[in-house]
Amino acid sequence: MKAITCVVGVELLVDYLEGGLPADVQAAVDKHVAGCPRCVAFVASYCDTPRMLREATAATLPLHVETSLKAFLRARTTAFKSP
Repeated sequence: MKAITCVVGVELLVDYLEGGLPADVQAAVDKHVAGCPRCVAFVASYCDTPRMLREATAATLPLHVETSLKAFLRARTTAFKSP
């Protein structure tokens, strides 16, 4: 197995994290990630993204902000206009 580069590692990321790579490729990516601070940070941020999205979408707008936003959108689009 050839040495893994950051670019190749990114292409293999999903399979790598799910353990879907052949053992030799998984080991090569493990070795690269262990010695590459950029890839360690990238893998960590990739793994943390679902949690961040859940937290961001769980926020509730205050009623006055929601009302104001809907009024703004109604004035500029038909998407929020009543039939």
